[in-house]
Amino acid sequence: MNEDRLVILGVAESDAHAVANHLIAMQLRLHGLQVLNLGVCTPLADFAAAHAAHPHAEAVVIGSLNGHAHQDLRTLPELRARGLLNCPVVVGGNLSVGSRKDGGEEERLRSLGVDHLLADATQLPVLLDLIHAARATQLAGA
Repeated sequence: MNEDRLVILGVAESDAHAVANHLIAMQLRLHGLQVLNLGVCTPLADFAAAHAAHPHAEAVVIGSLNGHAHQDLRTLPELRARGLLNCPVVVGGNLSVGSRKDGGEEERLRSLGVDHLLADATQLPVLLDLIHAARATQLAGA
């Protein structure tokens, strides 16, 4: 396990789906990452507090299976304006309610300040490696 690589993981505030959360945490640990798992029904303020306590975390990863991610993340712009959650925010899962999607789910989440959206959790380790590499390059250039 790489002691320098920490990811903050949890499930959006209105969502109690725990199984995928635990499977993703296991997947990330097998990939060599430390995982601070906040669990289900996590308010965005709790993600911000966890990041404030662990500012070296490379990303905050938020799952949503009930489709209410936009509503649950509505305070992200305010938190970022206050200097909180200044790390990549990754959201994955079911991004809208209902079986018929209007195609605007991703744009609505991006407009809140979500940095990365994933439909497939198996892509998360690859994305985190890219985030880590970009951060290392940025730090080397500073």
